[in-house]
Amino acid sequence: MDKPKVNLKDTFIVGIIKENPVFVMLLSLCPVLGVSSSFVTSVSLGALMGVVTVFTSLVVSALSRIIPSEIRIPVIVTIVATSVTILEMTVHAFLPDLYSALGIFLSLIVVNCMVFGRAEAFAMKNRVLASVLDALGMTFGTVLAFAALGLVREILGTGALNLFGLYLRIFPEVYAVPLFIMPAGAFIVLGVMVGIVFTIKAINNDKAAAKLKAAKAAA
Repeated sequence: MDKPKVNLKDTFIVGIIKENPVFVMLLSLCPVLGVSSSFVTSVSLGALMGVVTVFTSLVVSALSRIIPSEIRIPVIVTIVATSVTILEMTVHAFLPDLYSALGIFLSLIVVNCMVFGRAEAFAMKNRVLASVLDALGMTFGTVLAFAALGLVREILGTGALNLFGLYLRIFPEVYAVPLFIMPAGAFIVLGVMVGIVFTIKAINNDKAAAKLKAAKAAA
């Protein structure tokens, strides 16, 4: 059976905002809460998760025709675990400081819902290019969410921002609120951001419904 054709542009864009893995689908909350106390670790983990997502989606889509449906889940798990192991060894060898900063969360990409979900729900049923674009869109959405959380928490919690070696003092440290770089701060910032995103979605939905109602009335 041929795989369906999809709109490649929509496939890529949907994961960035409309179905953002963190702010809308509420996936990857464990790692984002665990490492988002700084901008650098947040963006780094988001990017590494994206690498695994893209690679897994590519391989799963390419092999989907020959993977028996009865064993598709074990096969996907094996592919994810293999890619994470290779990535973890690479980071450990070339970026030891980042490896130490990410800790167990790097290994936990193996059980990340976003990675497995895109492979199972999308890549198994769609063509390679569409699957890669879907994974890239989800990656950009994840990195965007991780970056936003890390940026806000680091600035509010320390009064400064470390941009991969470029240190910026935003306001005097005496005015910083250490709560925001603690676990409780992660929940507070995430809750506020999710609330903002859902409020914007609700407003947009109301506007769309009003336009549709007006168009029907005019007709």
